[in-house]
Amino acid sequence: MVRLAAERGLENVRIEEIAAEAGVSPRTFNNYFSSKHEAVGYRHVSRMRRSAELLRARPAAEPLWEAITEAVLEPLGRGDRVTRSPGAELLAGLRLLVTEAASDQTHLKIMVTADRDFALAVAERTGTDAERDLYPRLVAAAVSTAVHVATERFLHADPPVPLIVLLREALAQLAAGMPDPSR
Repeated sequence: MVRLAAERGLENVRIEEIAAEAGVSPRTFNNYFSSKHEAVGYRHVSRMRRSAELLRARPAAEPLWEAITEAVLEPLGRGDRVTRSPGAELLAGLRLLVTEAASDQTHLKIMVTADRDFALAVAERTGTDAERDLYPRLVAAAVSTAVHVATERFLHADPPVPLIVLLREALAQLAAGMPDPSR
């Protein structure tokens, strides 16, 4: 999808083309996603769900923001692919894709979905209630925003800076200003 969006812009790419690129039928694509914008946001939702699972699995004695940082960074991987910069063509495609996807109203739904799962994990860890207390939802929204801000910076950094470095820095800044209420 990134290549197609880079070539023509996301709005000019048909679902049939995305499905063909992914090696599935349009019907299969539609079984999983209601739109191409939802498909673009799937990676973020999937990573935040995985991060929520990882946060739940972190040691209880570990400080909250240390646990959050490790849980958020782990789905990105630790190998060469996250420490090197993507090629110029891929970077241009990602820039276009992120910009176009963010302008669609589906983007807000994606953010809320990703934040909800992470807020539940934060609530469990801090002994708060994700429905009644502000803290878990604020943390989830802040973490999600940190991911987006780090990604935006990554896409436009000159010289290139690895995403994992930017995300670690963004989360450290959040940790410095948001004390854990359970401590």
